[in-house]
Amino acid sequence: MYKTTSPDGTTVAFDRVGDGPALIVVGGAFSTRSHPVVADLARHLSERFTVYAYDRRGRGDSTDNPAYTVQREIEDLHAVIDATGGPAHVYGLSSGAALALRAAAAALPIDRLVLHEPPYDIDGARPALPAGFASRLEALSAGDRRGEAVEYFMTRGMGMPAEMITQMRATPAWPELVALAHTLVYDTAVMGDNTLPAAQAAKIGVPVLVLAGEHSPEWLRQAASAVAEACTTGRLLVLPGQSHFAPDNAAVAAAMADFLLA
Repeated sequence: MYKTTSPDGTTVAFDRVGDGPALIVVGGAFSTRSHPVVADLARHLSERFTVYAYDRRGRGDSTDNPAYTVQREIEDLHAVIDATGGPAHVYGLSSGAALALRAAAAALPIDRLVLHEPPYDIDGARPALPAGFASRLEALSAGDRRGEAVEYFMTRGMGMPAEMITQMRATPAWPELVALAHTLVYDTAVMGDNTLPAAQAAKIGVPVLVLAGEHSPEWLRQAASAVAEACTTGRLLVLPGQSHFAPDNAAVAAAMADFLLA
């Protein structure tokens, strides 16, 4: 484990594996650098890149600051880029892709950008959030109802069926999800009102690859297509046989390598 420090004093923990051009992995909701999907993707990518997977603030071994802003998360990513010697390639998954988009629009020293299914709402295609979603989520996660916060986020925010949550509660992974409940407020802030920040996307001046899974929900594929169109340097790649919740990391890594090493 390595550590760097963000401008507000937050400690950002990261792992570094592999050899080659620097590539930073930005996880989405419930992700840490040791999350199975993140760790497996880093392993595949490490064959051709030096991969930096980090814990976003408030997660894993990174510290936190109660005065949260999205700008501070962007500064965290900048600190990790600086730790690589910069500039670096950046890959973001789900809400991590939305954070990476904002960072690139802010002109961080990013060489190339890969955005994997940023979950924006395009023309009402994404299931609508209930009124007061963010405030209720914050209230649940701030008290002793963190498990309810996780369930609320998954069912009302992600559209997962209740029976799936019941099954998850019985697994060893559930306490790990509950431990990250407070960071769901951060992911919600990164997403804002869930609409695509097209003006920000248009500011990105580096090559952008937007990934979508062939079997992901239609609204996610629509979002990926819209992001690729909004980025003047963007292109869309639909990964055959893949879905949002069960990515084939070997295929993801291969597609990324083709783009990043072109």
